[in-house]
Amino acid sequence: MSQSKDPSTDAISAARQQLVAGRPDAAIALLEPALESDPDSIEALYMRAVCERYARRIDDARRTLAAIKALSPEFGRVHQEEGHLLRSVGEDNAALSAFQRATRFNPALEASWRAQGDLLSAMGRPGEAAEAVAQAERLKSLPKDVVAVTHLLHEGKLLKAENPCRAHLKQHPRDVEAMRLLAEIGSRFGVLEDAEFLIESAVAFEPDNIQLRLDYIQVLRKRQKFGEALDQAKALYDCDPDNPIFQSHLAIESMQVGDYDRAFELFDAILKQLPGDPATLTSRGHALKTFGRQDEAVSSYRAACAAKPDQGDAWYALANLKTYRFEEAEIDRMREQEARGDLAHMDRVHICFALGKALEDRNHYQASFGYYERGNDLKRLQSRYDADQMSGEFAAQREICTAELFDKQAGNGCPAPDPIFIVGLPRAGSTLLEQILASHSLIDGTLELPNILSLSQRLRGRQRASDKLPYPQNLHNLDEDQLRTFGEEYIEGTRIHRQGAPLFIDKMPNNFRHIGLIHLILPNAKIIDARRDPMDCCFSCFKQLFAEGQEFTYGLEQVGQYYADYVALMEHWDEVLPGRILRVQHENVLDDLEGQVRRMLDYLELPFEQACIDFHKTEHAIRTASSEQVRRPINRSGVGNWRAYEPWLGDLKSALARSGMSC
Repeated sequence: MSQSKDPSTDAISAARQQLVAGRPDAAIALLEPALESDPDSIEALYMRAVCERYARRIDDARRTLAAIKALSPEFGRVHQEEGHLLRSVGEDNAALSAFQRATRFNPALEASWRAQGDLLSAMGRPGEAAEAVAQAERLKSLPKDVVAVTHLLHEGKLLKAENPCRAHLKQHPRDVEAMRLLAEIGSRFGVLEDAEFLIESAVAFEPDNIQLRLDYIQVLRKRQKFGEALDQAKALYDCDPDNPIFQSHLAIESMQVGDYDRAFELFDAILKQLPGDPATLTSRGHALKTFGRQDEAVSSYRAACAAKPDQGDAWYALANLKTYRFEEAEIDRMREQEARGDLAHMDRVHICFALGKALEDRNHYQASFGYYERGNDLKRLQSRYDADQMSGEFAAQREICTAELFDKQAGNGCPAPDPIFIVGLPRAGSTLLEQILASHSLIDGTLELPNILSLSQRLRGRQRASDKLPYPQNLHNLDEDQLRTFGEEYIEGTRIHRQGAPLFIDKMPNNFRHIGLIHLILPNAKIIDARRDPMDCCFSCFKQLFAEGQEFTYGLEQVGQYYADYVALMEHWDEVLPGRILRVQHENVLDDLEGQVRRMLDYLELPFEQACIDFHKTEHAIRTASSEQVRRPINRSGVGNWRAYEPWLGDLKSALARSGMSC
């Protein structure tokens, strides 16, 4: 993705010269024409805010800073500038909070660390002041180009950050901080293999560097190397078993490998040291929810909200249970938090989605939609999603993955019949199908495994299929050995999630985009397409705040376009791979559970088992938004849910109608 030059650059440079010369009003005048042509230029607005502070136009500066935060809530420098402004008018407590937000969003802001040190010292908090000053001194000791890369990274300018970081590493190949930064850039690009190599190398150079170890755990988890991530977490824990940070990481990695008893022990140990710690209470709630202990999960989430009322993650976790009903007092508390001007961006997003659900349960649909819409709008500010680019990727799959390709590669790949892929859109009923099938004695349920998406990224590199670059074009060039190796790597890489049954489920919904790749590397794998009514499915996606990915859901028009593209691509797979995919309509499962269960088991060539009908009695970890819903008997509570919101869904209807889909 190219990052074009800001057209206001010349005006900003000229304004900076005027400011240095002590003429802030003249600097502001130079910025006005640029802002008239581009009122959303963050850099120009930032420069204007600085000039307004120097000109003592305090109210104007506040308004400008508010405008920047509305456009880019996690832009660290704007919070730093707010801290300077507040400090200049004697609002020291608010200034400290602003500087702390600044370093949370961009830890390379040396001035914010020093300001925190000064303020904390004046407030009689010498220990915290010393820590802040130490951070500032650490930054001062780093090479300037490394600090510059850190700024670019935390401002989301990944392409601008990558080249100077690589250039620095060529000159200083053992600079572990630069290696760590380049690994973070690679991780954000999705090039996890490179990121892992860089962090692993950096750890080898400085094995006692705690931050490197923590980053290494994160990369290993993203690569689904849960066993190795657990080993790293254990190594940190063994060095200092009473360190709550190390305890927390070991708890999280224990959860990833299914050791919930260990995770709960560690969470309890942390809470003995840090009673009421909101982050730990929230994480513990997630573990309890995953394991089906809903009442305990609710208690843990509510304790987190009581300890820290702006803990958005905990409020949304309650809403995301789908079965929890908020009390009126809780709704009032959430509204109070959401109205705060200093609420962190993601806390606001979480609380907006939670309020949407809380008000939906009270049939206050207009107010509910307002919060859902606000949450989506805020989330979309952080997104780089391009609906037309994604449509181009779908088109490339249809163009390249032809019947001729599959004929040419017939007989290649890994012959293992183990995987059952459940694909489709999120919120289409895939968790229900997984719970039904995982209740069979010959099938293991697992997770939404990223292995296929990771492989497609490896084949693609950093470019998009719509840019006419290698993947999926290079599928035509893969030889028999490569296809078999890729399939074997998938089987081996997913083994940690299995419990010993001959078959297992991979329910990553986005795998529908890569059915061609799946068929080439695992020709005997089964594929089930979980399909749901378009309006119900799309609106349910819009109401859901996903932990990561699924960026197409944060706008009604783009989720409608994505659904239509999905249907078109599935029609293509049906044409070039006839009979290979079983489509299961969610509404048919609700109307005729036994009939659809028998149909799926026939497709999988498995005998009927009554446990699949009694799926809600099955006990195993479920890590998706539908976990509590599928622990209840079959019901139709979600069918037609969108109709209560119909007055506000015009953009969704239009997007679907453009593709010839009826609503």
